[in-house]
Amino acid sequence: MTTPDQTSTSGQSQLGTSLKPRHITMISIAGVIGAGLFVGSATAIEQAGPAVLVSYALAGSLVVLVMRMLGEMATANPDTGSFSVYSQRALGRWAGFSVGWLYWWFWVLVIPVEATAAADILSRMVGLDQWVWALLVTLLLTGTNLVSVGNYGEFEFWFALVKVVAIIAFIALGVLAILGLLPNSEVSGVSRLWEPDGFFAGGGGAIIAAMLTTMFSFMGTEIVTIAAAESPDPAKGITKAVNSVIWRIFIFYIGSIAVIVSLVPYNQLEDGSYQTVLQAIGIPGAPLIMDIVVLTAVASCLNSALYTASRMVFSLAARGDAPKAIARVNAKGVPVVAILISMVLGFLAVVGNYVLPDKIFGYLLATSGAIALFVYLAIAVSQLVLGRRMRATDELPPVRMWLFPGLTMVVIGFIVVVIGLMAFDPGQQQAIAFSVVSALVIVALGVYRQRRAGDGRDAVEQEPAARA
Repeated sequence: MTTPDQTSTSGQSQLGTSLKPRHITMISIAGVIGAGLFVGSATAIEQAGPAVLVSYALAGSLVVLVMRMLGEMATANPDTGSFSVYSQRALGRWAGFSVGWLYWWFWVLVIPVEATAAADILSRMVGLDQWVWALLVTLLLTGTNLVSVGNYGEFEFWFALVKVVAIIAFIALGVLAILGLLPNSEVSGVSRLWEPDGFFAGGGGAIIAAMLTTMFSFMGTEIVTIAAAESPDPAKGITKAVNSVIWRIFIFYIGSIAVIVSLVPYNQLEDGSYQTVLQAIGIPGAPLIMDIVVLTAVASCLNSALYTASRMVFSLAARGDAPKAIARVNAKGVPVVAILISMVLGFLAVVGNYVLPDKIFGYLLATSGAIALFVYLAIAVSQLVLGRRMRATDELPPVRMWLFPGLTMVVIGFIVVVIGLMAFDPGQQQAIAFSVVSALVIVALGVYRQRRAGDGRDAVEQEPAARA
């Protein structure tokens, strides 16, 4: 197993271990809850009506199972390259190369999206042009990441804590309103679950469409397996995160959405789902409250995007699939070059968001539209291969996939079906088309790289799994 002061790819002692247990815990609880939940949920609710709860349950169940599979591999061999490394071990260099670069590209494109969202809120609250705020926010969070991984963890701890408190308070107030115990509330009860058009307002097809929309609000749950590799006890942190993912999804996602669809009609969310509910139950200053919460959420996602992108490209460099200079770290174990490259490219995309025509930037975003599903598929296939290897030698980690291999194969089939459904959904066709094209280009490069440099499975040191 990796020793406490080693968190690198291929056995090299590179990254530090200054993330504390409380950092890992809070990152796992709410680190990736972003604007997709607070703002984007309105789109899913309008698509499916109250039955959006089924959509969230389906998407959440997939995430639980994928995290279980990833947890099995990560507790056996914690690595900052996470599923990219496991794909290489299971399938060869081309797979690790492809998954790593696709995942890096996804998070680099998240940086301008979140920076622009933060700048929009700050310009409305304080003034100044949006590009000024986008620059300041990006530079601030880049600076915190450059100082030490502990700084990233500390910022993320407080960002996540704000989101946890906000969601719990929202659910508590919502339950009081449902029970008729809030004196200033204009709504109560749960009649909106079947009014005005019934629970299945949009039909079965709308449930699937909304599931595709909600799927991406869960993207990033897997970050904890990357971050835990920079903590003193990676296996323990990953085990806690994986075991808690069920109640996290049930409370924060399904619980808060249940409050929304119970209290307000699904087709009256012009101001966003959470803000509409706060206004309906008589909470003063609801717009300002949501601006602060969403600002915290997007800053958190930007912080995590920069961290995750830098660690993934660092891992690729450590395995020889990116320039070696990117794998350099400073005295505190911070991959400075990896952070700067991810930040520069991310900020160029921020500039592009303001300078380029909307359609061009939209096309860039579309190239990452289905990457979440591609990553989940890679995790499932890798776990199927590595899980069989571990069980053949009785090397079983603390976290194990349920009903292996049957349930793993069911997940693989489900993801393939979802990708197929995206291809027939007019609202998702551009995203799936551009994502597939970008994936094919990266895979082709990965195959070329494997032919020139070898399979690469031996380059990623196979460490013995933790025995039960």
